[in-house]
Amino acid sequence: MAPAASELKLGKKVNEGKTKEVYELPDIPGCVLMQSKDQITAGNAARKDRMEGKAAISNTTTSCVFQLLQEAGIKTAFVRKQSDTAFIAAHCEMIPIEWVCRRIATGSFLKRNPGVKEGYKFYPPKIEMFYKDDANNDPQWSEEQLIEAKFSFAGLTIGKTEVDIMARSTQAIFEILEKSWQPQNCTLVDLKIEFGVNILTKEIVLADVIDNDSWRLWPSGDRSQQKDKQSYRDLKEVTPEALQMVKRNFEWVAERVELLLKTKSQGRVVVLMGSTSDLGHCEKIKKACATFGIPCELRVTSAHKGPDETLRIKAEYEGDGIPTVFVAVAGRSNGLGPVMSGNTAYPVVNCPPLSSDWGAQDVWSSLRLPSGLGCPTTLSPEGAAQFAAQIFGLNNHLVWAKLRANMLNTWISLKQADKKLRECTL
Repeated sequence: MAPAASELKLGKKVNEGKTKEVYELPDIPGCVLMQSKDQITAGNAARKDRMEGKAAISNTTTSCVFQLLQEAGIKTAFVRKQSDTAFIAAHCEMIPIEWVCRRIATGSFLKRNPGVKEGYKFYPPKIEMFYKDDANNDPQWSEEQLIEAKFSFAGLTIGKTEVDIMARSTQAIFEILEKSWQPQNCTLVDLKIEFGVNILTKEIVLADVIDNDSWRLWPSGDRSQQKDKQSYRDLKEVTPEALQMVKRNFEWVAERVELLLKTKSQGRVVVLMGSTSDLGHCEKIKKACATFGIPCELRVTSAHKGPDETLRIKAEYEGDGIPTVFVAVAGRSNGLGPVMSGNTAYPVVNCPPLSSDWGAQDVWSSLRLPSGLGCPTTLSPEGAAQFAAQIFGLNNHLVWAKLRANMLNTWISLKQADKKLRECTL
């Protein structure tokens, strides 16, 4: 068990940056305390000011963002918020690269790419990397430079596989946060993040912090309303009044970032089965829905033997205003999916539990439908849940984030399996 906040004992200071200090935690092996400072800087600390309350604002922002990403399925170093100004993280050896992901061209990109106008949009988002070297103003690096540097952290050598994983992860993290800010009518313009190697698991994880120094955020897509650290960088003169304006911007972001963990969007999956002999198949759909945070109800009804009851159950779910995806689970002759599809404007997906003897024949009752019906068929229970999640993800950023993280994690596991196999072969 981790010790309570009041008894947390600090070990030696591991690191100190411009805006935070990192301490070992002797009572929690493999973890560190990330303590924020009331300090704001710009231009590699060429400009530096004390801002009362910034540590708490930054800690709130980072804790909420990491919680959002972790719940989606992104691997991060974040463990928990410890106090108003500190959080506990897994101890990582940091990879000295700032990864930047841009949707809109602005800032230093325009200086490095003359001729590109501010506002140019990147599809897909543009990934850049910068080597952390204050003396040389963090020079831009290529993937080749990073691979050739042959860095090793916590026993992990940073090669092509690791660079590819960080690049892919950077894009996914940006897209999840971009999608999460949209319900607040905020445009995430760009984002800078860092990765570390967890000293216990030897995995690459998102580490350091993501706070209001890490991104550009434009309400309504309007640069003149910017709420991020750029409002501090742009000050011609730092006065107490100007710092108050910057602090109000940071507070505005910290208040809204807590809303990223919630959604106003509702949704549910209703699985209709022809008989309880299909219950095992349906339970798999329900379990898969739970991984996306989607409520799922199971009902028994037969469109062949009790069509009036099937339509009554359908009306029950249409009448309460909660967006619903129906999944029809019927073996042998599937009347359930087509009857539902012909009588509701809600989406219906067939997920028949095929038997080994007649399955090849039975599936045609799900595939060959009368005209005017539109219920797709998937044989996998997990696939049916994913299909429903993709529908709800259009209006629910938390479901969409889980789908996006799933895609990333599948890609990473394939990449790592390939690396492992090649190492064994060699």
